[in-house]
Amino acid sequence: MQLDQYISDLLYRYECVIVPGFGAFLTQYQSAIIHESTNAFYPPKKKLSFNAQLTDTDGLLANYIAKKDRIPHEDANAKIASYVRFLFDSLHKGSIIELKNVGSFQLSEEHTLQFEPSYHLNYLSSSFGLSSFTSSQITREVYKEEITALEVKAPIAFTPERRATFGWTKYAAIAVIALGIAGFGGFNYLKNIEAHNYAAEQEAKTQVDEQIQQATFVIENPLPAITLHLTQPKGKYHVVAGAFRVKENAEKRIQQLQSKGYDKARLVGVNKFGLHQVVYGSYQNSQEALTVLRKVRKEDNKSAWLDVRVL
Repeated sequence: MQLDQYISDLLYRYECVIVPGFGAFLTQYQSAIIHESTNAFYPPKKKLSFNAQLTDTDGLLANYIAKKDRIPHEDANAKIASYVRFLFDSLHKGSIIELKNVGSFQLSEEHTLQFEPSYHLNYLSSSFGLSSFTSSQITREVYKEEITALEVKAPIAFTPERRATFGWTKYAAIAVIALGIAGFGGFNYLKNIEAHNYAAEQEAKTQVDEQIQQATFVIENPLPAITLHLTQPKGKYHVVAGAFRVKENAEKRIQQLQSKGYDKARLVGVNKFGLHQVVYGSYQNSQEALTVLRKVRKEDNKSAWLDVRVL
């Protein structure tokens, strides 16, 4: 059985895909980048990495395989365990394991697991259809220097017709200067009027401010205070206790969990199969959710699983 296609499908939708007993594939958002030396533009993507320390199952991969292949959940776990044994046997024999569109694995001389991610797919769904491209360098400064050089080499020459036009322009400029001198006195007069109006406006504004400061406002019937109760977002990591066809059975399950001390137990809606899902709790941090899942499986329900989605 090959797990590469199942893992690749889940990496589009989830930030963490755990292969029980082997490790976890993690994705992290990376912004668009420009390569300075090659002028290549790369779109945003999910950067793929591997953590060999996260080996405890969260049920995500097995649940997906069970739905995809229409087999029981226990059979899906058995297939995963068999494939993990095959991976370790091949690695210890010196083979390089290639997971299509995911990456390759091999053991180093110190017998540590080395992972090289594949760059064939971009798992960021919002960047679907975007590819890298290379643009030619823009040389604005070079063009500016060339234009400046042309202006120096090509001085303006006046023809006889232009000289005649320049003569008329000269007389027109003298007339404008004369009119400006004549109107200088009028300009000073208008300036004095503007200064007088500004002073009067400032005095009126000062009187209004003094009257406002002396006024007293009394509200006989003040409006009652409004208290807003804001609820913090539940988070997208849900530890699922079970799914029920009848809503009343789901509500009874919630009461049972709350009586056992699981105060965060609640109903998170109906899934795509028409079942009412009950969760032990919802969390914003994946590590916190995995810790709760391990505790629940040990103390209350071995069949609990982790559902990662925004409700």
